[in-house]
Amino acid sequence: MTSYTVRVELHDADGSDYDDLHDEMAKQGFSKTIFLNGVEHDLPTAEYSLIEKGTTSKAVLNRAVAAAKAVQPTPKPSIVVTETEKPRMTSGLPKTK
Repeated sequence: MTSYTVRVELHDADGSDYDDLHDEMAKQGFSKTIFLNGVEHDLPTAEYSLIEKGTTSKAVLNRAVAAAKAVQPTPKPSIVVTETEKPRMTSGLPKTK
């Protein structure tokens, strides 16, 4: 399986916009948590995970853009997608409550 990490920044946004973004990203299949050694951890604010087989970084980007635009069509959100098939390296992520 391929792991995708997605960072979304909404411009001129407030906390409720990010709450809406979390909902829209979840509709697109993204998660706010990752599992490390079988333990669930929270990702940093406005960062999302998708683990999926048979997709591309471009398709993942398109899904993230659709979610972000549903919340805030303008100004255009800043989005970064990274793809890996190797284990993720992390530090300081809190365990999910």
